[in-house]
Amino acid sequence: MKKIRMNVQGRVQGVGFRFTTKMLADELGVYGSAMNEDNGSVTIEAMGEDDAMDTFIEKVKASPAPYGRVTFYTIEENATITERDRFITN
Repeated sequence: MKKIRMNVQGRVQGVGFRFTTKMLADELGVYGSAMNEDNGSVTIEAMGEDDAMDTFIEKVKASPAPYGRVTFYTIEENATITERDRFITN
């Protein structure tokens, strides 16, 4: 199981980015969370099987929200992320 923390910047707040990220995660069987940050970015903690995570990451980088746009992102693998049994948005 792969666990990552990802921060995305660009047009990612006010465009349904977290909601569509949750829909994508649910479709792929990825668990975790997405949270708006005060600086306008979104932080995502996600975990799942390697293939599902690879697809999830690529689709998040391309923005799952039709009116969203990711201009910059960071990704780090982090084994200490709290395990969840679903994907939530805060």
